[in-house]
Parts: sequence; C-alpha cells; structure tokens
Amino acid sequence: MKITVCIGSSCHLKGSRQVVEQLQYLIASNDLKDKVELAGTFCMGTCQNGVCVTVDNENFSLTPETTKEFFEKQVLAKV
Repeated sequence: MKITVCIGSSCHLKGSRQVVEQLQYLIASNDLKDKVELAGTFCMGTCQNGVCVTVDNENFSLTPETTKEFFEKQVLAKV
C-alpha cells in the first residue's frame, strides 16, 4: 500500500507536516513499515480542500485532527 501526502505550500499551511508525522508514528506503532510506503509529493491539484493524500491512487482530504481516524479506516482496515 502506498500513501502519498502533498507537501506543497498550500497543504503545508494546512498541516501536512503534522499529517506526515502522525502517519509515520501510526505506521511504526502498528508495525506496518514493510506493508505501507509513505511518500511526499508537491501539488496534487485539489488545494481547496485539506491536506491532499492518496492511498493507492484514491484521493482523500485530511487535517491533523482527522489523520488517526483516516488511518484506522483506510489503512488498518485494508492491510
């Protein structure tokens, strides 16, 4: 599974650094480093929403506050 987080300027202002840090922690604490790849990219073109994230090419919009729930529903439930 590949998770890609936008780290462009608009998403950075919306908390992409915190989202990345939370995802890194959640992947490590659930021992998923060999099953989940975390990557960064620049603008994904949906800047009007929250931090742009894709999981295996499916788009999501996150905030630092919604990251844990997203991880549980979209990552843990599928690995």
